[in-house]
Amino acid sequence: MLTRRSTFSGWSSAVATLSWRGVSHRFSFLFFGGLAFSLLILSHAQPEAIGALRVHVIDTVAPVLDAIARPMTAVENVMGSLRDTVSLRADNQKLRDENTHLVEWQNAVVNLEKENRELRGLLNYKAEPGLSYISARVIADTGGAYTRGLIVTAGKTDGVREGMAAMTGEGLIGRVVEVGDWSSRILLITDLNSRIPVTVAESGDRAILAGDGSTTPRLMFMPRDAASGEGAHVVTSGHGGIFPPNLPVGTLQANDHGVYAITPAADLGRVTYVRLVDFDLKGGTFNSIESKMRAESKKK
Repeated sequence: MLTRRSTFSGWSSAVATLSWRGVSHRFSFLFFGGLAFSLLILSHAQPEAIGALRVHVIDTVAPVLDAIARPMTAVENVMGSLRDTVSLRADNQKLRDENTHLVEWQNAVVNLEKENRELRGLLNYKAEPGLSYISARVIADTGGAYTRGLIVTAGKTDGVREGMAAMTGEGLIGRVVEVGDWSSRILLITDLNSRIPVTVAESGDRAILAGDGSTTPRLMFMPRDAASGEGAHVVTSGHGGIFPPNLPVGTLQANDHGVYAITPAADLGRVTYVRLVDFDLKGGTFNSIESKMRAESKKK
């Protein structure tokens, strides 16, 4: 009799547990759905408040993400060291050969530096001011269906400000759009909201690089008689004073319908460290530049 009661009691507890799980799953879905809808409404009604909340949340979560990313970075560093060790012998021989050539050029470089200093003195040449930059590590990728961004470990306390260019060794990848106390968010050139004045280096054709959420952002307002060929280098044009000219952005692509896009110079899916560069430019807004390019395109 006791055995039957125990069995019945255990079966009742299991049924109650299953029922509670079903109810909790159903109401949690409704709760989070309502929360998402409420945040969507608030983002349209009070964008400044939502922006400030987002920066605060990023600052709060960034230390956790940083702690999680450190072991993965350590593993990547160990694997990189192993690969370097395997190819060390060949690299050493290559370095010996290069060192021999560098010794041959050393005297020539010394003479050229001396000549350059003398010519600058004759021309009263004024050198450009040194650029300030901050190196930061990527701790999170905020990419979604339409957004493309990164979070880095540098903020106001490090001297970061909105509008600074985000670059890697390959070229421009985006710009800083939100700055917290010690973390910042970078808007990548592939983001739907990204607009950058660019030019094709080989032909001089000007356009606006517009992100569309894909890995190959498209070029808007390209001239109808553009002489640019596939594989041409796309660089910043410097128009509007947003970015200086000739920063590498990517290479040109074209399809049969005359639509142009680019392949970014940097692999945006594998960015570990970025350099935030302050060019100290006081230019116009992206919207004003896009409007100007649209007017020029209609005239053509």
